[in-house]
Amino acid sequence: MNKILVANRGEIAVRIIRACKEMNIKTVAVYSEADKDSLHTRLADEAVCIGPAVSNKSYLNIKNIIEAANITGADSIHPGFGFLSENSNFAKICEESNIKFIGPSYKVIEAMGNKANAKETMKKAGVPVIPGSDGSVKGLTDCVKVAEEIGYPVMLKASSGGGGKGIRVANNKEELEENYKLVRQEAKAAFSDDEIYIEKFIKNPRHIEVQILADEYGNSVYLGERDCTIQRNHQKVLEETPSPVIENKLRNKLGESALKAVKAAGYTNAGTIEFLVDENKNFYFMEMNTRIQVEHPITEENTGIDLIKEQIRIAAGEKLRYKQKEIEFKGHSIECRINAENPSKHFRPSPGKITGLNLPGGNGIRVDTAIYEGYVIPPNYDSMIAKIIAHGVSRNEAIAKMKRALEELVIEGIDTNIDFLLSIIKDLDFIRGNYDTSFIEKMLNRK
Repeated sequence: MNKILVANRGEIAVRIIRACKEMNIKTVAVYSEADKDSLHTRLADEAVCIGPAVSNKSYLNIKNIIEAANITGADSIHPGFGFLSENSNFAKICEESNIKFIGPSYKVIEAMGNKANAKETMKKAGVPVIPGSDGSVKGLTDCVKVAEEIGYPVMLKASSGGGGKGIRVANNKEELEENYKLVRQEAKAAFSDDEIYIEKFIKNPRHIEVQILADEYGNSVYLGERDCTIQRNHQKVLEETPSPVIENKLRNKLGESALKAVKAAGYTNAGTIEFLVDENKNFYFMEMNTRIQVEHPITEENTGIDLIKEQIRIAAGEKLRYKQKEIEFKGHSIECRINAENPSKHFRPSPGKITGLNLPGGNGIRVDTAIYEGYVIPPNYDSMIAKIIAHGVSRNEAIAKMKRALEELVIEGIDTNIDFLLSIIKDLDFIRGNYDTSFIEKMLNRK
């Protein structure tokens, strides 16, 4: 690969460009009119404006992105996460345009993007799945029938869903009938696909995901698990690895199941298999993310493996450089997502100009961000503006380092969730590792 176009913005675009620089690969940044002063446009070798601020005319504009690649002579495209990263049509157009898409094939993205189909594939491969419908439900009558078979409460989920959208819980038949229409409407609006499926609602589970790498020659490895349980409205807030509740025996089972999933899907490149783990340590496949994850840095810190570079090497046709027995996990890592939002006002987004900035540093602290003093955060995109990653030899040390880093972090001119994250880090239940997906809700109710 000689030149990679980064089809994204913000900290992930900066992260990819930095990896490319270290590999002596030229980069092309694309940007919207709202992002003309963004850091990723300054770090890349070339930058091309692909449209106005609104995403569907810029970062989701496949035609303009492909034209930018052709104009600049980019032979590859890295999609990052979000935007077009899991768009099978985009991956297909890249292939048809003789541009290497740094990720799995469009066929795999398409197959795994439909959550109902993905679940059926995993079931056939012997990966534990949550009891529910075989694929999408055919109508309300079918939906009610499945719910009565598996028992309430149940979850209605968009078949093409992601990012916590198109999900509702029903505790009885009346709620099911009411939510059925709502979820279909939400699915249609968010994913242009109103197919939904139904599954047993696992109350207050742990959300555990396994990072994998797979090359084009049938080799694959798992790089441990990440605990992504601490969420608000199905959006991750803080992640850590290893999980405080996963022991080696269960870790190996999760990893082996993840590799079964990889083989069943014919998967290549970096990906993540997401599981729910109940209070009895039973685990169930939830979905496969066919892209790099926001929380990938904590895996990098614990394994010493640069996942972005591995993505690029795999896409370039190289064989995996690691065997499973060579993967080592050292220490403990935690990531906090820094958002431009006001937690005291229902987490209202807070775009605007950063008038003062002090980023934390020191041993064991990593900051992934694209902000700088004087930068104006546009109102058009996701509110995440930085990620703080703390690595220690133990979980207690990682917590202590994260606490210190958050206390050092100063972002003036906008509201942020820094104090909210500090309250999580200082919470006794978090310190004890005693939490589930209801943690934030309970914490907020205590205040």
